[in-house]
Amino acid sequence: MGKRVLVVDDAAFMRHMIKDILKKLGHEIVGEAGDGEEACAKFEALQPDLVTLDLIMPKKGGLDTLRDIRAKHPTAKVVIISAIEQRESLMTAARLGAIDYLVKPFTKERVAETLTRLSVC
Repeated sequence: MGKRVLVVDDAAFMRHMIKDILKKLGHEIVGEAGDGEEACAKFEALQPDLVTLDLIMPKKGGLDTLRDIRAKHPTAKVVIISAIEQRESLMTAARLGAIDYLVKPFTKERVAETLTRLSVC
């Protein structure tokens, strides 16, 4: 059974790509956000099963967003989306409770593999 997903990325084309992949994998996109502040508000309102979260965003970055979501919802499932050069930030995200990460650019197969491994498919 598909999960309810909140897609967070400041780039509209990345949100569209992620949403398209997740829909094809049978998940429901319950919302999207273009920055961390919007993501925190939408998480509260929508209570998704999973969040895909970009690291570099305006207003509030991904690490601060992850920290805020996990502070209020310690069991929240968050998958980080990042560029390969952000390795140190990925390690910080893991310490903050991110369950996994996807490195841009990624494929539908890589997303499916990650979600299957995490038992969220």
